[in-house]
Amino acid sequence: MSRIKELRKEKGFTQIKMQMLTGIDQSDYSKIENGKRWMSFTQCRLIAVALGTSMDYLAGLTDEKRPYRRAGEGEK
Repeated sequence: MSRIKELRKEKGFTQIKMQMLTGIDQSDYSKIENGKRWMSFTQCRLIAVALGTSMDYLAGLTDEKRPYRRAGEGEK
């Protein structure tokens, strides 16, 4: 199972919910999730934000699911 599909199911999201959160058509999203289509940088970013993870996790570059701290977060 792809990391995207695994995270989506962990969150209890349907592909339709992912369409609503990302703006990626459900048919295209399904193809991305099942490895039948590559996602663009922008689509990867949108999916990572919707699933609360990093683009590196989705790409398999890290096993850490938590997203990175965004610029400006935690600085006071």
